[in-house]
Amino acid sequence: MRNPKEIAINFENAAKNKATLPLRQMVALAVFAGMYIALAGVGATVGSCTIANPSVAKLVSGCIFSAGLMMVVIAGAELFTGNNLMSIALVRRQISVLSLLRNWVVVYLGNAVGGIAVAAMIVYGHTPGIIDSKLSASIVGIATAKAGLSFGDAFLRGVLCNFLVCVAVWMAASSKKVSGKIACIFMPIMLFVMCGYEHCVANLYYLPAGLFTASEYGIAAKSLTIAGCLHNIAAVTLGNIVGGAVFVGLGYWLALYPSLHPVQQK
Repeated sequence: MRNPKEIAINFENAAKNKATLPLRQMVALAVFAGMYIALAGVGATVGSCTIANPSVAKLVSGCIFSAGLMMVVIAGAELFTGNNLMSIALVRRQISVLSLLRNWVVVYLGNAVGGIAVAAMIVYGHTPGIIDSKLSASIVGIATAKAGLSFGDAFLRGVLCNFLVCVAVWMAASSKKVSGKIACIFMPIMLFVMCGYEHCVANLYYLPAGLFTASEYGIAAKSLTIAGCLHNIAAVTLGNIVGGAVFVGLGYWLALYPSLHPVQQK
C-alpha cells in the first residue's frame, strides 16, 4: 500500500504523462471513459427503475454505477473529473497551465462524445423498452430532474460529487492490486449516487438519453429542454472542478507539501 505522499508523487508523474499524450491517444481514451460512465449509468437505471422504495433504488443504483469508475481506472481511460487532480502537478510546477487546459478540454469533449454516443445507441436500439414503460419513464424522469435544478444546487452537488470521485481515485492509487482498487472505488461512488450528487460526465449521458427517449417514445416532458440541460452541465462542470481540482488536488498539496519546490525523487 502506498502512503499519501507516494500517491501524490504518482499523481504528479501521471499528470505529466497525461499532459503530453498525443492528441489521437487522448481523444480515444476520453471517448472510452465517456462510454464506461454512460454504460454504468444505463445499468444503474435498469437496476433501480422497478424499485418502489426511493432509498433502496438509490442504493442499488449507486452500487451498480461504481462499475463505471472501476472500468476507467482498471481498463485505463481519460476521465475529465478524475483528471481534475492534475491540479496538484500544476501547483508543483510539473505541468503548465496550457498543457492542463489542453488535457481538460480535449478529454471533456471526448467524454461527451462517448456519453452521447451511448445515449443514442441505447435509445435507438430500444433498450428503454425492455422493462415495459418503467425504464423509459425513469430515463426521462432522471433527465428532467437534473435539468430542473437551480444553478446553485447543481453547482454544490457537483462540488460534493467530484470531491468523492477524486477521493475514490486517490484511494485507488494507494493499492497495487486490482481487488484493492475496486474496494477503494466502490464506497465513495456509491455514496455520491445515493446522495444525489451531480457528475458532469454522467450527465453528458443522462441528459441526452432523456431527450432522445422522450422524443422516441413520445413521453411528454415539457420541462426537459436543451437550455435546461446546458444550464445543468455548466453548473455541474464548474462544481466538479472545484470539488476535484481545488478541494482534493490543492487540498492534498497544502496537506502534504511545505513548499512549491518540485519533489526530489531518489
